[in-house]
Amino acid sequence: QSQLVESGGGSVQPGGSLRLSCAVTGLTLDSTAVGWFRQVPGKGREGIACLSRSRGYTYYADSVKGRFTLSIDTAFSTVYLQMNNLNPEDTAVYYCAASIRWANSQDLCTGDHDYYMDYWGKGTRVTVSS
Repeated sequence: QSQLVESGGGSVQPGGSLRLSCAVTGLTLDSTAVGWFRQVPGKGREGIACLSRSRGYTYYADSVKGRFTLSIDTAFSTVYLQMNNLNPEDTAVYYCAASIRWANSQDLCTGDHDYYMDYWGKGTRVTVSS
């Protein structure tokens, strides 16, 4: 059974950094598309960083470009999201997701998330405040 478990969330001051981890089991990470999404209560889910199965490029939402970095460690079957220069607008629940579909990185993040992504974690909360 495939499972994704996020960790690393917490509270941080503006300008600080956090690294989220997503432990993936039951999937071969080498041939799986992955992505990070976030949601603020009362708002829609936002795809912020996605990497397709072809590993051509990583798509980043404009809201996080230059500050967040998605990376993968296949040896530990873990997906990371390094988040730097955090601001209060980054406060949200962050979700890791995986897909066995062949789709480009941008579609994974900006398309119908429930269509493109097959597996979801339960989320980890990030709060940025002074």
